[in-house]
Amino acid sequence: MEGVPVLGIAAWSGGGKTTLIEKLLRELTGRGLRIAVVKHDAHGFELDREGKDSWRFREAGAISTVLCSPEQTAVQEQQAVTLEEALERVSNADLILVEGFKNNGYSQLGLCRKAAGKDFTAPLSRFEALVTDREDTETDRPVFDPDDDKGIADFIMQNMEDFTHFNAEGRAKMVDVGEKPRTVRSATAAARVLVSPETFALIRSGGMKKGDVLTVAQIAGIMGAKRTPDLIPMCHPLVLSGIDLHLSLDEEACAVDICATVSCQGQTGVEMEALTAASVAALTVYDMCKAVQKDMVITNVRLLEKSGGVHGDYHREE
Repeated sequence: MEGVPVLGIAAWSGGGKTTLIEKLLRELTGRGLRIAVVKHDAHGFELDREGKDSWRFREAGAISTVLCSPEQTAVQEQQAVTLEEALERVSNADLILVEGFKNNGYSQLGLCRKAAGKDFTAPLSRFEALVTDREDTETDRPVFDPDDDKGIADFIMQNMEDFTHFNAEGRAKMVDVGEKPRTVRSATAAARVLVSPETFALIRSGGMKKGDVLTVAQIAGIMGAKRTPDLIPMCHPLVLSGIDLHLSLDEEACAVDICATVSCQGQTGVEMEALTAASVAALTVYDMCKAVQKDMVITNVRLLEKSGGVHGDYHREE
């Protein structure tokens, strides 16, 4: 089933995943979509009742039992399978909703209800959109109330092409963005390298034996942005229209601050290119200085802002 969208609902136990999926099933099937659900149950489950034919077959040693009737088919296997293997078993679906498997790499909606008393399962940037009744959620992602099943369904249908990170075998694939319009996109990311006063003085004076630390790191960051799709598996090769790195010294903090801005006119964003540029520049600072200091710290790698694309603009509050 190549290209079938896979979308997970991520929340801690008791967070309302099943309730939300149930609402979405009614809403989406009412719009004519064929929806499959894959659920992970960490505590085990029993489909059989003692004495039923399938239970007797299993007790007698069957490793797999297939039950067929004019209306439905059930397959019960005595083995665990991965999410990829479970997805491979799904047929004739327009969308697969996944409950659980929150650590896999598929697209997810982050769900968090105040009544559950728990936070989101991952940083908010992990999710395509958030479903929450908390008023203190600050994010650039779309936010929906848990009872807004129509709004969530609208979002899913508008963005289904973005939820296809798995191929027909249930394995990761690069999303096809061929139908998206080309728009002007830009992103700015930053990083910081904390060094000792002695290292800081050598960087500032140009006394490092390997050469000018800031200039070499700046060039490395530019090269890193251009090589992003070679490093990050699901990133698209892009024709970048601009890459600008600025490195500065913060004497009070004994730090090298790095800021990278990348732009293009394309069909997908350049956040990863900007983050890669800042990260590679920071790694190069470390490499240039490691002969005199081993305990430098690369920190605060972050996206500062981005513009363009269906998710709109984002500006980080520092």
